[in-house]
Amino acid sequence: LSEHQLQRLKEMLVVVDEDDKVLGEDTKRSCHLNENIEKGLLHRAFSVVLFNTEKKVIQTRSDIKLTFPGHFTDSCCSHPLYNPAELEEKDALGVKRAALRRLQAELGIPQELSTEDIVFMTRYYYKAKSDQIWGEHEICYLLLVKKNVTIHPDPDEVDSCCYLAQEELEELMEKAARSEARVTPWLRIIAERFLYKWWPHLDEVTQFVELHKIHRV
Repeated sequence: LSEHQLQRLKEMLVVVDEDDKVLGEDTKRSCHLNENIEKGLLHRAFSVVLFNTEKKVIQTRSDIKLTFPGHFTDSCCSHPLYNPAELEEKDALGVKRAALRRLQAELGIPQELSTEDIVFMTRYYYKAKSDQIWGEHEICYLLLVKKNVTIHPDPDEVDSCCYLAQEELEELMEKAARSEARVTPWLRIIAERFLYKWWPHLDEVTQFVELHKIHRV
């Protein structure tokens, strides 16, 4: 891990129960250790799917992430931090602020994006092991952005980026099923449970917004 990644292991994440009620805080390192996950430690996270006006979604890949290095994943995924600004529950504003912070940090998106561009669609609960030591156990907010943006990915976070049409994402998933590509477990969840259904209706996604639901996957 780079010095930057090691520093981020000290960040204080939001610990929640299975209904997304805030219980307290713990370090990113602690929240991603399988030994703690097995004892039930669960934290709040988010996934952003970022579409351009051609209705293509940006996928990112990183070789240096703590969990699932070298895997294709969603546009941006991270965690709100345990501070007043990112704990604000109304309209999921805290999570949106966290997403904006990480979109700017990971993809280098300038100030052309604001929290008003971020749509909170739904939440899902999931658990996955990356290796024997590290894993994921999260209540994840699924966020949608539809905007043409300028990106300058941080090489410490993102190895490569590409915009994919639905058919191209489906093809990537098929390759992964044949072990010809690697995708994160949450990208598969997002694509199969949500994205394929939303894609034809990106101009009007309101019908798919589920603010009070947590999908158990």
